Amino acid sequence: SKPDMLLLDEPTNHLDAESVAWLQHHLENFPGCVILVTHDRYFLDLVTKWTLELDRGKGHPHEGNYSSWLEAKTKRVVQEQSESEARQRALTRELEWVRSGAKARQAKSKARLAAYERMVDEQDAQRGAQTHAVIQIPPGPRLGNVVLEVEGLQKSYGDKVLFDNLTFKLPPNGIVGVIGPNGAGKSTMFKLITGQEQPDGGTIKVGETVKLAYVDQSRDDLKPDETIWQAISGGTDIMMVGKREINTRAYVGSFNFKGGDQQKKVGQLSGGERNRVHLAKTLATGGNLILLDEPTNDLDIETLQNLEEALEEFAGCAVVISHDRWFLDRLATHILAFEGDSHVEWFEGN
Repeated sequence: SKPDMLLLDEPTNHLDAESVAWLQHHLENFPGCVILVTHDRYFLDLVTKWTLELDRGKGHPHEGNYSSWLEAKTKRVVQEQSESEARQRALTRELEWVRSGAKARQAKSKARLAAYERMVDEQDAQRGAQTHAVIQIPPGPRLGNVVLEVEGLQKSYGDKVLFDNLTFKLPPNGIVGVIGPNGAGKSTMFKLITGQEQPDGGTIKVGETVKLAYVDQSRDDLKPDETIWQAISGGTDIMMVGKREINTRAYVGSFNFKGGDQQKKVGQLSGGERNRVHLAKTLATGGNLILLDEPTNDLDIETLQNLEEALEEFAGCAVVISHDRWFLDRLATHILAFEGDSHVEWFEGN
């Protein structure tokens, strides 16, 4: 068939970079109308001519791509003064990143690596009240010089070699983006790090000061009969988030679950909502090395921005498997690229 209109709901979810590039090229040459729901911001930037934002029951049409919409949205938020200062800061900092050149972005990554001690001290001193819709990742124990050292790692399934002689060393304040095609072994590497599986060869050394927090793709450990609030809080009014006590409703609210939403049953949630519940549960543990496996899948733009802000402010190390190029470009200090044929490249930069 030759349709006049395509309706696409999150078409880039679970697609690797090559597949996204093919889809982008296909849509650019499609002669008809395309309406797509997506939170892939590079995809929006490169493909779309109009943006429709749905916000608090209203639709805001804008002629232009994502970067253009972000300019207009930032002005609207300032004019309305309806958002918190933290929300305005998240938008403004993302906009500054959009406007900066590649060299400035690389310099920011290096500055982050150099600022580890200062960030730890700032987070320990930050005991203020939790505000709504602002994700704060609680600081874990102070990291030593050794975080994670992988030497000569090998893993195969039958005749398929995922990686051979994989070697890298995580810096204490690094954010490492893990990229590559589906099935290349990215999630398997996480299972090796967490001890869920054993390597065929090589060594994994986890530092003595490291406390792992792991968010995986499946998110299958949630009970469908529990409410969002129960799943995250355990049913208590006060919970320990890292080293401090916090009101559970405020903490749940920080992951964009407002008011009555906290009483929704987990079994009725969308993929993005389940993702937020799982993030909230895992990040509350106070790890200083966070492993995130496709954390941006199904997330709305606001939660994505909040997660990016939280990781930028996090005094610790994060390793993130993601196909979200905007997310990785903005945050990553290093890239671990699974390039196929069991070859993995370690790269300093985004």
